[in-house]
Amino acid sequence: MHAALTALTDELKRLKARGVKHVLVSDESLDSLRKVIEARKPRAAPAPQAKPAAAAPAAPAPPPAPAPESRVYSQLRQPAPRPPPPPKLPPPPTVALPDGDKKTRWDALFNLVTQDPECLKHVKPGKKVVLGAGNLDAKIFFCGEAPGAEEEKRGEPFVGPAGELLTKMIGAMGLRREEVYIGNIMNWRPELPTGAGFAQVGNRPPTEEEMRYCLPYLRAQLEIIGPEIIVALGATAAKGLLGFANVKTLGAVRNRWHEFVGKPLMVTYHPSFLLHTTTADAMRKAKRAVWEDLLLVMERAGLPISEKQRRYFLA
Repeated sequence: MHAALTALTDELKRLKARGVKHVLVSDESLDSLRKVIEARKPRAAPAPQAKPAAAAPAAPAPPPAPAPESRVYSQLRQPAPRPPPPPKLPPPPTVALPDGDKKTRWDALFNLVTQDPECLKHVKPGKKVVLGAGNLDAKIFFCGEAPGAEEEKRGEPFVGPAGELLTKMIGAMGLRREEVYIGNIMNWRPELPTGAGFAQVGNRPPTEEEMRYCLPYLRAQLEIIGPEIIVALGATAAKGLLGFANVKTLGAVRNRWHEFVGKPLMVTYHPSFLLHTTTADAMRKAKRAVWEDLLLVMERAGLPISEKQRRYFLA
């Protein structure tokens, strides 16, 4: 046991030297340590019995102070610190597009974004900066929040499972994916802290500062394409376009018209929300909510709507 405690002490010293202040330890391990500490304490000899004497009642003794070892191990039970906030970003870029047709201007924007030093700084080796893609004459611009794992691999927006579902949603509107434009506010995947040599698992929402940096590139895409309608996919995208202070919940801003850079804006659920809905009844209700938002988009865009389409996902 002495050897085990010595090894534990050496490991804690090593972690402290590396700047680690908190260590997670199971309750079972803590109980075992306490038992060892109690067993190692010297036992005091019994005090000699004194003859009873009349005296004023003594004040209650204060509770014994915890042993130094107890204080050390109680700190081990504290939760691990949260990861530090993302580093401060430089001011958002100023985007000046050249004259020319839409393809010429979009190509120039693509070069600006994919060579942006700040964008490149946030992209890991083997991954790509992501710009929107689709029809440069599209009436409808679908806007998400940020690329995910599949998107940063291929350098295209909405190509993972959520993108497949979005393609089906567009098809239900009577359109093909090639007829619309799809993009994100962010041009890189927001990083999560990972150990050396480990791939990022999962996504985090971009911060307000991160989206503020990338918004000039989104505005430039809207300037080139000139869509009639923008569809914001998810609460985070809605916050990026309408302002964080203006979006408390997605339910409070969806199914009604807003405006961004002079364009009508409709907010609806992100396709990933549907993918994470578990029960059949909840899935039907979620799909119907999204579909009601898209029906408003179709009406405003002048798309034909059949009676069958109007009744999609009704009980």
